[in-house]
Amino acid sequence: MIREKTDRLGTALQHFRCWLRLLLAGLALHAAAALGQSATLFENAAIITGDGNFLLQADVLVEGDSIIAVGDSADFVVPQGSDRVDLSGQFLMPAMIDAHTHLGYQSPQGWGAEFYTRQNLLDNLRQYAYYGFSAAFSAGSDADDLALSLSADQRAETDAAARLLFAAGMGPPGQGPNDAFLLETAAVESRTGMTVLRGVGSPVEAILQVREVAAKGIPFIKIWIDDRGGSQDKLAEAVYLPLIAEARRQRIPVFAHQQLATDMPPLIDAGVSGFLHGRLGPDLSAATATASARNNIFIVPNLGLGELRRETIGRDPFLRAVLPEDQTRRLATETAQRRQQPSRVNLREEELRASMARLLAAGVDIVLGTDAGALPDHPFGYTGHRELEIYVRLGMTPMQALVAATSAAARHLNQSDLGLIAPGHRADLLILNSNPLEDIRNTRSIAAVYLGGNRVDREAIAWRLRDP
Repeated sequence: MIREKTDRLGTALQHFRCWLRLLLAGLALHAAAALGQSATLFENAAIITGDGNFLLQADVLVEGDSIIAVGDSADFVVPQGSDRVDLSGQFLMPAMIDAHTHLGYQSPQGWGAEFYTRQNLLDNLRQYAYYGFSAAFSAGSDADDLALSLSADQRAETDAAARLLFAAGMGPPGQGPNDAFLLETAAVESRTGMTVLRGVGSPVEAILQVREVAAKGIPFIKIWIDDRGGSQDKLAEAVYLPLIAEARRQRIPVFAHQQLATDMPPLIDAGVSGFLHGRLGPDLSAATATASARNNIFIVPNLGLGELRRETIGRDPFLRAVLPEDQTRRLATETAQRRQQPSRVNLREEELRASMARLLAAGVDIVLGTDAGALPDHPFGYTGHRELEIYVRLGMTPMQALVAATSAAARHLNQSDLGLIAPGHRADLLILNSNPLEDIRNTRSIAAVYLGGNRVDREAIAWRLRDP
């Protein structure tokens, strides 16, 4: 009897939730109609929702820039005159997020501080849009006032570009990024008069810099714990402990670039929110994985930066679509560094697979990140698709890899409106011709990209990048 009553109560609650969703969807539709917003119904799609679920066939109603309803369109109100897009035989998923990039320095003409401009930042973000990304997190190498201005303008305007997310970068005074990149960030500071890197040499400096970042409204902090092979100093524990403590008081997540897996435990204890370099291998222990999961700390494996630089990536048609001719030739030519089929060391592959298995077994949130832009010729967007292929090769299921690129990335970057095909989320959509759950390389089969409910003109973006 008790079980029957419980079942009836559960059924009633399900009906109430369904009714409430429909009511809210209806209210949203009426409000949007009053504002003159257009509606689009995406019909008959196989939907990868972004949270690990798969809908074999469903409809998605978009009003303005938001998803209003997901399911059978017979169950919700479709405004008269709505556009209809038939996705029969196609696959719909959230647009992806790259949680570790360095925007602004890479352009079709070259790499370096001379290219760091607002226009080039936008072109980088448009390249991400071309490849099906809704946002990119630039990790500690941006001119802060320029990035704040561009981010604010993106919230107010509609543009076919991925959303800019960025962090204030902190390290020992005059140190942090790799030695080549350090020179470029210093040149940007000198040319723009804006702060790029914040040197923190003492606990007091660390606390004051965090408070300045909070006052400016910069949403994240990135710290470097890396001696760059002896050419720099690591950020000292005596400095990063009060830095992280103050950031927690200010409610600013701190992400770490750490040199070694053995640097991770004290950073976990200190309260970092994520690691931008996974340092997968035997040193990344089960205990560290368990502690990361227990503290809701994400890990970006970041493996493609080393791997793709050994390949003739210019031969890949998926990349050639956005490359100028001279860059294509250079990246397609075999050299001492780049090979068409570079060899892999079996022992290293086994170590990486074992390390990935430890992370998955512990329940660690793995998040997609590429480090694109930190060095020349690691292209935006393209490298995200390649990174997912590496994750699957090392033991993740395609679904796990897609979650890493969507809802997990959105959650850890505090983007509550991104990363899911669900009511109330932004209509940032990636439409594929083939099923990425069968083969992760099918994320390349892009039929269309929508950002904020608007279809991205991918060919126009590609043309601009090929012929700037």
